[in-house]
This record gives sequence, C-alpha cells and structure tokens, in this order.
Amino acid sequence: MPDSAPIDPLPADDSAALRSLAEARARLVEEIHHRIIGQSHVIDLLLVCLFARGHGLFVGVPGLAKTLLVSSLAQALELEFSRIQFTPDLMPADITGSEVIEDDAQTGRRHFRFVAGPVFCNLLLADEINRTPPKTQAALLQSMQEGRVTAGGKTHRLPPPFHVFATQNPIEQEGTYPLPEAQLDRFMLQIIVGYPDIEAERRIVAFDPTEGEPLTPVLTPQQLIAHQELVRRIPVPGSVVDHVVGLLRASRPDDPAAPKAVRELVRWGAGPRAGQQLLAACQARAALDGRAAASIADVRALAGPVLEHRLVRSFAAEARGVGADEIMHEILAVIRA
Repeated sequence: MPDSAPIDPLPADDSAALRSLAEARARLVEEIHHRIIGQSHVIDLLLVCLFARGHGLFVGVPGLAKTLLVSSLAQALELEFSRIQFTPDLMPADITGSEVIEDDAQTGRRHFRFVAGPVFCNLLLADEINRTPPKTQAALLQSMQEGRVTAGGKTHRLPPPFHVFATQNPIEQEGTYPLPEAQLDRFMLQIIVGYPDIEAERRIVAFDPTEGEPLTPVLTPQQLIAHQELVRRIPVPGSVVDHVVGLLRASRPDDPAAPKAVRELVRWGAGPRAGQQLLAACQARAALDGRAAASIADVRALAGPVLEHRLVRSFAAEARGVGADEIMHEILAVIRA
C-alpha cells in the first residue's frame, strides 16, 4: 500500500531528541529488569502505553509481578505512585477525594475543604479493578479522559503526567463486575501477562526479593513529558492511517468490509477513538525504536492490544468460546498490509 505523499523529515532538534529517547528506553528496560525477570514483551507494551500518554489494563493470573512492574516503572521515572486495592465496598470518594467540614480558628466559621484522594498522583495502580461496582469504576472516567476530578461542584486538575494502570484477574469471576464498555474504551492497551518461559521461571523461583536495591531514576517527570510531546510529533504516513481505518471498519459487523467472522461473532466494533489511540501507540513504538516515522508494521504489531478489548462479542461468540483474539486474527488476515 504505497503512500504518495512524502514525509517531511524531523527537525534536527527532534532527531537528537529521538536518539535520546531510544537511549532512555534502553536504560529503562535495564532498570526494570533488575526487578522483573523476563516479560520483555509486556515491558515493551507498557512503555509504548506510557510514552503515548495512554492508560493500560493488565490481564493475568495472580503472582506474575504485575504490581511490582508498575511500581518499578514509577521508581525508575521518579513518578508519584499510588495504589488502590479495589474491593466491593470501595466508594467513588475513596478514589477521587471528598470535601470535609473544618472550623476556622480565627472567624469561628465552618467551611468546606477538599481532601484529595489517591488519584492525585502521576501513576495510579488500580489493583483488581473489576472487583468494585461500576459506579466506583466510573469515578476514574473523568480523570482518565480529562486529567481532572470534579467534586463538590469544583474541578481539580491532576498533576501531569497522569496515567492509570489497572490489573484484572481473568480466571476468578466470583465477586467481580465486568468493566463497562465506556471504561474499557479509556484504556489504550490491554496487555496480556502470561506465564514466564522455563528459564525465566527458574530464575524467578530462585530470586531473593530482599536483595533488591532501589532503582536508579532514568528520567524525571518533566523529561517524560518532553518525550511524550516528541512522540506526538512523529510523522504518520497516509498509508498507515488508511490501514488503521481499514482495520476499524472491518471490526464492525454492519460494514461491507467486515469478514464473515465479524458479522457472526461481533455485536459492536471499534470506534474512532480506538483508531486515534492505535496511531498514538504506533508513534510511540516507532519513537522508542529510534525510528522517525510510524509504519504499517507498527499497526499490525499493536492492533491486538489496542482493539481486542473494544470488540463486543455476540452471544454466538460467547456460546462457542471464541475469544476476541481469534476474531482479531481473522480481521488481520482479511485486511492485509
């Protein structure tokens, strides 16, 4: 799929910054591997999500170091880190904060003061997010989409950068609440965390976590923001945009481009926001590799993590046990590079 429009080269300053970002990525991976053994693909997707200014949903069974991975990232970037253990009795105010009545010692009058909740941080870990009711899950929507919180009729901005990384257990369903589609759509990537390979597992089993030392910071929050702004300036050829749009339209059962599997197994496909986030993720993947333009290879590598959790499967798909990953495979087979 050739692109007729030439791509303007990056300015000299951006080219130098791109090299700096690729070097920072290598140092970040090295630091994280001081704590996390294996899981290189998961770490790559985590960094793509971070530098694309997105939020990530980690899906995996307990004991795979998902929490440790996110907290290690925060330490390597000097980010203010908060962790919320989601439970059935968690209330929205437990996340966003609430107003309390205080007495003014000078005037004797009472007034309201906003007490910020744990969402006021740079990196929020929402542990087992599907264990709390949808009303509480929805408390994160405004903060994830707009970077601010409204409480008591007043709007409070969250400190940039702000990212939410959530974890979800795929096997234990008792006492859990499915994430609403609107909530899922706010996550740029769904990252599947699988079991380690045999060599990595040997090292993990023999690893003594008490021997771990504090990680050396690689970037400051201000440097992270500067790199995120650089990522948004990475050129995207028209052919890449066309390929993304082709995948989006093929995911919708009422579209002529949809393959047979989609028409039979999908109720709702991916929307335009998914396309925007897929392009942003492609820009981040290219920048982290030190490349000055996004490519169709980036699209195909990231289509699954970005789009699969946005496909609403039909009853037929659920009855037959067909997963979103299988449907995405069919879409990629039909919409070729």
